[in-house]
Amino acid sequence: MNRDPLRLRAVTALPNQSLHLVFQDGFEADVALGDWIANTRALQALADPVLFSQARVGEWGSAVEWITDELDLGADNLRNLAVEQAGGIGHERLWVWMHDCGLTQQQAADAVGISRRMLNYYLSGSKPIPKTVWLACKGWQAEQREAPHQPRRQRMAPSGAAVAAHA
Repeated sequence: MNRDPLRLRAVTALPNQSLHLVFQDGFEADVALGDWIANTRALQALADPVLFSQARVGEWGSAVEWITDELDLGADNLRNLAVEQAGGIGHERLWVWMHDCGLTQQQAADAVGISRRMLNYYLSGSKPIPKTVWLACKGWQAEQREAPHQPRRQRMAPSGAAVAAHA
């Protein structure tokens, strides 16, 4: 049995534009989509309760779909939203932090004092991100703002020479 944390096993449409999601790793959650539907033009058709009630698991469990190849939401985004709505720290927040700080996976792991393997568990959604790790991310980022003159990583120039990258 596949236990991919970002693949859906089942979905049930609930009242008030909510979904009950069951992921292949056993994680279950209710996710409220009302704000997304109201504020995202591409999703506004889901305001129709009849259409919303037709939610089903898409091919390979990678999405919840309503209209094939036209209206769906990715399972990874839904898992992230469910974790965030439950008060946790979604895996996408960590990806955004790394991007905003211009960090590779190894640099991010070193910055917060964890192994690269553990970082990958968090990034893949396989393990929940502890609040202490997220606070370390935010603390590291705050320190970098106070010392913007320090390069954060090296990138390669077209000539092949290393060039310091600043935010």
